Amino acid sequence: MTVHPTAGRAEVSNATRIVVKVGSSSLTQRGRIDLERLRLLVDAISARRVEGTEVVLVSSGAIAAGLAPMGLRARPRDLATQQAAASVGQGLLMARYSDAFAAHGLRVGQVLLTVDDVTRRSHYRNAFRTFARLLELGVVPIVNENDTVATTEIRFGDNDRLAALTSHLVHADLLLLLSDVDGLYDGDPRKAGTSMVTEIRGAADLEPLAIGKTGASGVGTGGMQTKVEAAAIATEAGIPVVLTSAARVGEALRGDPVGTLFHPTGRRRKTRLLWLAHATSGQGILRLDEGAVKALTQRRASLLPAGISAVEGTFSAGDPVDMVSPTGVTIARGLVNYDSSELPALLGRSTRDLARELGAAYEREVVHRDDLVLL
Repeated sequence: MTVHPTAGRAEVSNATRIVVKVGSSSLTQRGRIDLERLRLLVDAISARRVEGTEVVLVSSGAIAAGLAPMGLRARPRDLATQQAAASVGQGLLMARYSDAFAAHGLRVGQVLLTVDDVTRRSHYRNAFRTFARLLELGVVPIVNENDTVATTEIRFGDNDRLAALTSHLVHADLLLLLSDVDGLYDGDPRKAGTSMVTEIRGAADLEPLAIGKTGASGVGTGGMQTKVEAAAIATEAGIPVVLTSAARVGEALRGDPVGTLFHPTGRRRKTRLLWLAHATSGQGILRLDEGAVKALTQRRASLLPAGISAVEGTFSAGDPVDMVSPTGVTIARGLVNYDSSELPALLGRSTRDLARELGAAYEREVVHRDDLVLL
């Protein structure tokens, strides 16, 4: 962990494809889009784009931009009103971006994503092709979650995670997370005696830090914790991350040592597995015996009915579920192939016996190893 500024960042200057994420609090004031802040962002992105770097912008702000036109004073709590505000605000936000980028001779394209678009293979391939073609045509893709149709159960939860998964989806070389603070601190930045942490090389560097859970503004959905979680998603996939304030976006994109640099900790992996590990919660619990725990952790095998001792919760086939050891430790999360109502009758039995008695459809795994991530 480093707490002193370093030289210019090669990870930034050498990047040929960058994902930039900006939050609501950095774009809006009192329920309206702040044109000065938006232009500062667009000017910096355009300067980097003119140099030949491809840039994808993940932008929050649709809900916040829709508040004032709808006569709302604060971000609504219920999903339906949030979706209504997003429906009104998304068009306003895109119009402002379109005008600002046009001043630099650049066109923009709107891309609204749902969880399915980055986790289901057919959707994923289509989304990748769309991004690739937009970038090939010189367009700046502007991404947001499709708030008007997303449900509570299938939302990304915040655009920090969306940005990390988008970085993976588009094969980005860098993720730039813009916040309302200028980096990651070793305590509350509003208090004396705290220092900015300029580099994070792994989870061990984060352990001594006090990371706040809420943002300073009332229009966003996440604070520093969600940004650190997003950085973990990207760095586990081999993508470096810079976290700094929106006011310093120009310096950040030039490769100046501003904010906090998160170094890659892993290599590229399937987006579905990144999503399972970081952007979902288990809809139910499968309690395993010791044999199943060893099969999953040591042999990287699929989970079969014979290794499950109990089922808890209500879930449907395709939902994420947690797999728990006999001592109560959650060891894995995966996409289950059965409804919760089907499983109790199958527990402890071999797939061969089940296929013989119930038919070939019951020879399948409860959770396939390709749909499972160890936690």
